Amino acid sequence: MKELRLMKGNEALAEAAIRAGADAYFGYPITPQSEIIEYLMAENPEERTGMVVLQAESEVAAINMVYGAAGCGKRAITSSSSPGISLKQEGLSYIAGAELPCVVVNVVRAGPGLGTIQPSQSDYFQAVKGGGHGDYKMIVLAPATVQESVDYVKLAFELAFKYRNPIMILSDGIIGQMMEKVELFEQQPRLTEEFEWATVGKKPNKDSVIVTSLQLQSEEQEKVNLRLQAKYREIEKNEVLYESYKCEDAEYLFTAFGSCARITRKAMEMAREKGIKVGLLRPQTLYPFPVDAYRNLAGQLKGILTVEMNAGQMVEDVRLAVNGQTKVEHFGRFGGMIPSPEEILNALEQKIIGG
Repeated sequence: MKELRLMKGNEALAEAAIRAGADAYFGYPITPQSEIIEYLMAENPEERTGMVVLQAESEVAAINMVYGAAGCGKRAITSSSSPGISLKQEGLSYIAGAELPCVVVNVVRAGPGLGTIQPSQSDYFQAVKGGGHGDYKMIVLAPATVQESVDYVKLAFELAFKYRNPIMILSDGIIGQMMEKVELFEQQPRLTEEFEWATVGKKPNKDSVIVTSLQLQSEEQEKVNLRLQAKYREIEKNEVLYESYKCEDAEYLFTAFGSCARITRKAMEMAREKGIKVGLLRPQTLYPFPVDAYRNLAGQLKGILTVEMNAGQMVEDVRLAVNGQTKVEHFGRFGGMIPSPEEILNALEQKIIGG
């Protein structure tokens, strides 16, 4: 049954994975996401649902275990933080090329390199543009609350199997470590269905199923890529999610995702109190990006300020979306620094209104 709890973001996400009917979690501890694997180990979901939880010897091993489980048609999930996700990129490219479903959680910390364990949003490019090799995409969900961290796990598995594609939940150290009240959804059954695309052993009088991302002939590899691109167009048409606040009469627009959107909403309220007509647009899917939402607003706006905990990444997609219809500027803190509402409002006044 549904249940209300006060939970830390990482632990709530882990509980959601159990309740979503996950068959397996493979991971490796790294701050600030270690509570995910710690919670799963302590909860021992194998007794509750039969879900396997395994600490792999490395992030590379973990993503390849996910690859194997996904190839068998099972709900597989992994999690890590920024440097660990970098190590998973080759495996993610293989999974995308083999058209297999899985869920990957990135609780982002600041980089580059090992950086710091403090929160950041500097993995936007890596997530949205496909950090591994080849022309592939992942659906990227960006929660702004602990509740969305829970809800997006269930949604991620649904989308992964709908499109046979890896899905990323792009969280960060703020959402992963904060505590909020959450409503946990009811326990979902684990999969018993055998999919025609999954390799579960050769059956009598049936062709073998081969799971691979390797095509030695260029003509065949082009067919794979064309099929993938057609799938991504379907995703872009059907799966865009975003929220907008006070955009109807807005003359200016803030845009931010994840935890930064929470802070930016306060800056929007402060601007409104000063008589500045500002709205806020929050992408919930970073891919597919809500291009039309920006494009439809651009004609009424005097300018857009993107607020990110990075040096400027989502701002590029906002500029592409509005296509020169209005001014677009970026304000960010990086290295693990968190912007304040006052800093965001000041950036609007300096970069957009007075710029």
